[in-house]
Amino acid sequence: MLLSLTGCAHYAPEPLTDAPDILAAPDARYLVQPYGAEAGDSTQVIDLSAPLSDDAIAALAVTANPDLIAMRARNGVNEAQVFSAGLIPDPTFSLGVDPMLSGGDPVAGLAGALGLDLNALRTRSVVRQKAQAQQRQARMDLVWAEWQTAGQARLQAARIAALEAQSLVARESLASAEHLLGRYGAAAGRGDISADPLQSARIAAVDAQQVARQAEKDLAAARLELNRLLGLPPTYKVRIAPAVPFAPLPDADRLFALAQQKRSDLRALRAGYDAQDAALRKAILDQFPTLDLTINGGRDTGRNVTLGPAIGFTLPLWNRNRGGVAIEKATRTALKAEYEARLFQTRAEIVAALAALGISRRQYAELDTGLAEATRLAGASRRAAKRGDLSDATARAAEQILRDRRLLRLHSAQDMAEQTIALELLTGIAREQWK
Repeated sequence: MLLSLTGCAHYAPEPLTDAPDILAAPDARYLVQPYGAEAGDSTQVIDLSAPLSDDAIAALAVTANPDLIAMRARNGVNEAQVFSAGLIPDPTFSLGVDPMLSGGDPVAGLAGALGLDLNALRTRSVVRQKAQAQQRQARMDLVWAEWQTAGQARLQAARIAALEAQSLVARESLASAEHLLGRYGAAAGRGDISADPLQSARIAAVDAQQVARQAEKDLAAARLELNRLLGLPPTYKVRIAPAVPFAPLPDADRLFALAQQKRSDLRALRAGYDAQDAALRKAILDQFPTLDLTINGGRDTGRNVTLGPAIGFTLPLWNRNRGGVAIEKATRTALKAEYEARLFQTRAEIVAALAALGISRRQYAELDTGLAEATRLAGASRRAAKRGDLSDATARAAEQILRDRRLLRLHSAQDMAEQTIALELLTGIAREQWK
């Protein structure tokens, strides 16, 4: 008995702490698995003090995101369920003693029984198949969550890069507007100009200030969100490497075919459907009589010894597990409809994202073309102002037109970057692999 106890599981407490390791400041160098690599591949080192590329941000998000760490820990529950489903049920044993209280028989009565649940053996295969399918579903759900988290981190990185450039242009516009407001205020104080130009300059300065403040707030919010996704402290400042140029887009049918193959949420739904199919097969098996085999042995008070088997089963007369079969069959039908609805939604979202990305690219090209003319006009106006042919206010107005166009082009570039990443999230595969 003591030897058998050595093979049993033992309890070990693991109390919660107020300062877990995840709250500690990260090291300057992070050891992560390359994003998109298979399990067991070589790891790579990420230097947090250097600018981070898209792949480095994605790999760091998958490795260090606290929510993903918790999901991976919970995924161990599904692995334990697969292990549990494959175990053979333990036999049951009972022993009873009937001591003599009165009478002439010489000994006490004994009764013992050894039982085995044969129904559990019969359904063991489908129960194990269901658990394995559920494990695949949980694993694919985890992969999908990793893909989404990595995409959101890359989305925030692209947003930060765009907002930094937008904030710089907004501060230039604010400085110019405040300078012009100061000059108009001084001129109005001397009585050189009327109140209308001063009021227009004041409104322009207020608008420029609002744009600059909003860009600063959006940049701070994007940085905080990126740090949260990467599992970094809120005050840590991540440097972003320049983005990769945009690649040509394939057609919607090609992207939808890739999504059907690569999207892990669709694969998770297929695994869930397989699990439900196994549950239906188990419900059908449960309509047959459940068998319990028992070996009974005993000795009565007259020293008579008996030994013999006993079989117990349920008579399938009225119930026959018809309710369970109906529930599992309806559940399988619902899962099939859910999978088809997800396919329909995926195709519609891919087509919509492609259309929006095409519009953004066209608008960016138009803004890029007009930027050259605005640059030429601003330069010519400033040279004319230096010669005295134009007023400084007119030159500043031309320069503000240039800054407005630069800001619009930055917004358009941000839209293209975010929509491209969103399209990657919809297809479940990086844009480098669309071909």
